[in-house]
Amino acid sequence: MTRPLPLGGTLLLAVVAGTAIANNYAVQPALGVVATDLRVSPAVIGLVPTAALAGCTIGFALLLPLTDHLSPGRLVGTQLTALAAALTAAAVAPNAVVLLTAYVLIGAAASVAAQAGNIAGRHAPPGRRGAGVAVVAAGMSAGILLSRLVGGALTDLLGWRRMLLVFAGLALLGALTAALVLPRRRPHSDRGYRATLAALPPLLRDVAPLRQAVAAGGLWYFAFTLVWVALALALARPPHALSPTAIGLYSLAGLLGFTALPFTGRLTDRYAPRAVITASVLTAAAGVALLATGLDEPLVTVAGLALFDAGCFAAQAANQSRIIALDPGRSGSLSSVYLVLYFTIGAVGTALAAPLLDAVGWRGTACAAMGALLLAVGVNARPGVARRPAGTETRTRHRLHQ
Repeated sequence: MTRPLPLGGTLLLAVVAGTAIANNYAVQPALGVVATDLRVSPAVIGLVPTAALAGCTIGFALLLPLTDHLSPGRLVGTQLTALAAALTAAAVAPNAVVLLTAYVLIGAAASVAAQAGNIAGRHAPPGRRGAGVAVVAAGMSAGILLSRLVGGALTDLLGWRRMLLVFAGLALLGALTAALVLPRRRPHSDRGYRATLAALPPLLRDVAPLRQAVAAGGLWYFAFTLVWVALALALARPPHALSPTAIGLYSLAGLLGFTALPFTGRLTDRYAPRAVITASVLTAAAGVALLATGLDEPLVTVAGLALFDAGCFAAQAANQSRIIALDPGRSGSLSSVYLVLYFTIGAVGTALAAPLLDAVGWRGTACAAMGALLLAVGVNARPGVARRPAGTETRTRHRLHQ
């Protein structure tokens, strides 16, 4: 049985998650300046976000399972130190090749944000798992929402290289604090790291609740990426023709999702995660319904985005809590499978946004997102999993440990 985190441990993990994941996005406002400084085309520097996302996916696949093998203090401290080193390498990069390589490593190390959520759920007191996961999810959401704003401001003030060094310093500070505060006890595991990696693919086949979580989560993340990418493209085109700054301000609508997450965590602990997921995805669908009326009224657009983000964020926190509960001892492996597929399905939404917008317009694209959300509700409510008979959880854990 795992021990609860020390006082302030969950809050520390939330800060770690937010500051770590921010490194995947903070450089984006500075890409034009970086391209000029390194004397390469914007198209080449435009690969930086892709490199970070690729690295993050690698981290989910290879590093997230380490939460089942290493103590939280050692794991988080080491990975944040690696993040600081990768950021420093990016800050002194003499060319685009070194910068892109560094950002693959930055993305991989930034996957410590997912490890933080997993640790918070595993070490939460009885009946408080949902709240712990939601607090860390709130920190991660804040990091994503504020990263571009902070990164752009620091670039204007210090330059892009020193901006990266500031984030490297924050990572080192987080590493030291994590090593001092987080538990040093290694979790019990009956298999080695290589065996853990080899056992990841069969999990999707053997654990039906995991398949359901992947399918439902992938559908709403598909809708999430589809809406946000298509929205940015639609607002940049006539008749709106908004500037990048004006388009970026719409992302602040996501602050509602950030503020709602702690409340969502308490609901997840009080009621079944399934009920919270259904209500959350329906909230996201209501937001898309508002967005589908058109983008001519900024207040309506902001309201739609606020509901949409709040629903997607809340559903994700509840879904991760449900996955950890399947088997806390192997929650790193379960979360690894989930997040790799979750982001892969989301990437499909990103790729389809522009073609769909060109083919069916904004309203048609919004309707496609609505369809994915309603399908997610159906998958989540699928009979046979909502009320598992007594002993099902035990049998599930038996399959996990085979």
